Amino acid sequence: MRTPSLVVLTGVFAASLSAQAAKPDTTHGTAASDTAPLSLSRETFTYQGAGRDPFLSLLKTGDVRPLITDLKLVTIIYDERYSARSVAVLRDMTTQKRYRAKVGDVIGRLRVTQIRPRDIVFTIQEFGFERQATLSLAKLEETP
Repeated sequence: MRTPSLVVLTGVFAASLSAQAAKPDTTHGTAASDTAPLSLSRETFTYQGAGRDPFLSLLKTGDVRPLITDLKLVTIIYDERYSARSVAVLRDMTTQKRYRAKVGDVIGRLRVTQIRPRDIVFTIQEFGFERQATLSLAKLEETP
């Protein structure tokens, strides 16, 4: 029962709008059809601040590889008298690339912190945080 009254009101409202649009605009002395063309402008922003650009990615493709999970410790040449001269040989299992690492060397995001007789300790820097991970040599099996 309310639906027909809404239709009638909508029809009356539309008729009054069309009558207003047909009248010329006498306040400014111009007709309603003489309007200025539309112009669109786009806002652009540039970053002028100091330091790093916040819109650039923190990860760079060259800095990500190798991952600690991709590396295998092949051998360690350990110097007991002066441990800073110790060298570890690592192999990236995805690319088959070989790395010689000493204490202080950086491989991607991995920094060699310590070389021990059977393992190597890395410090991994990720998004401002540091954690340590250790790779160990495979256990030697004795044959009877």
